Amino acid sequence: MIAQPLKHLLSLLLTAGWMLSATAQTYPAKPITIVIGSSPGSTTDGLARVLGAEITRETGQPVIVDSKAGASGGIAAQAVARAVPDGYTLFMTTNTTQAANPHLFKKIAYDPIKDFAPVSLLVKGYLLLVVNPSVKATNLQELLALARKDPGKLSFGEGSSSARVATELLKQMAGIQLNHVPYKANPPAVIDLVSGQTDLMTVDLTTSLPQVKAGKLRALGVTSPKRSQLVPDLPTLAESGLPGYEAGYWNALYAPAATPAPTVRRLNELVQRAMAAEAVKRFVEQNGMEVALSSPEELGRFQQAELDRWGRIIKTANIQPE
Repeated sequence: MIAQPLKHLLSLLLTAGWMLSATAQTYPAKPITIVIGSSPGSTTDGLARVLGAEITRETGQPVIVDSKAGASGGIAAQAVARAVPDGYTLFMTTNTTQAANPHLFKKIAYDPIKDFAPVSLLVKGYLLLVVNPSVKATNLQELLALARKDPGKLSFGEGSSSARVATELLKQMAGIQLNHVPYKANPPAVIDLVSGQTDLMTVDLTTSLPQVKAGKLRALGVTSPKRSQLVPDLPTLAESGLPGYEAGYWNALYAPAATPAPTVRRLNELVQRAMAAEAVKRFVEQNGMEVALSSPEELGRFQQAELDRWGRIIKTANIQPE
C-alpha cells in the first residue's frame, strides 16, 4: 500500500506531466517573437522572416521578428536569456554570440550555454576569399606568395567574427602575416575593399558575390569543404593548397534556458517542417547556405564543440579580448 505523502507526490508529478503535455499540444496559442542580434535586411533577418512565415502558415499564429542589434549580438542574447521561458520568445542567432563572443570579450552579459535551451541548428554558410583587382593574385597560391614576399604588407578587413576568424585561420595554416583592419560590419568593409583601402577579405557570399559578378572584386576560393553551387568553378581553399581548411558560420534557434522540454520538442518539430518548405529552401540556396537541421541535443553538442574550436583559433591568433 502506498503511503499517503508518497501518493500525494505521485499525484502532483502526474498532474505536472499532464499539464506540460497539454501545453505542448496547444502550443503555440499566441504570437511568437523571434529576436535577432542583427539589423533588418541581414541574412539572419531574412531567414527569420521566411521561417516565421512557414510556422504561421502551419499554426495560424503570427511570428514577429524583433531586431536588437548591437554588442555583437549581445543585446539580443541578454534579452532572450531574461525572457519568460514559455516558448514565445526565441533567439535566432549565429556562432558570433554562441561560440565567438565568450573568447572575444572580457565580459558578456549572458552565458551562451547555461542561459539557453537549444531548439535546432538551421543552416550552415560559407565565405569567399576575395581581393581587390589591383592585387596581383589570381589564385590562393599567388596570394600566399605575395604575403610571404612582404610580410604584413597586405591588409584584410573584417566586420564580423566569422570574417575575422576565417582569415586568422588562413594566416595560421599558411604561415603568413597580414595587417588587420576592423570594421563595425561587413558591408562597409567590402566598400573599402572595392575602393582599394584594403587588399583582401574573407566574407559571406551574400555580401561579396554581387561585387565579384560586377568585376569589382576577384574571388580566389571558397571556405567550404566542397565547392559552392553558386560559384561551381571556384575551388575551395582546401583544394587550393590548404588541406583541411574550413571556415564559415551557422544559424540556430534557441529558447530561454528553463523552457519546458515538451515545448522545445514541439518547436523543433515546427522548425523541421518549416525548413523543408520550398520558400525556405530557395532562400537558403540563394544566400549560399545549406540546410543543417538537428535535434536539441545535437545542437547542444555542436555548439560546445564550436565554442571550443573558436577558442583555440582565437587563442592561437593571440587576439586579446576587448
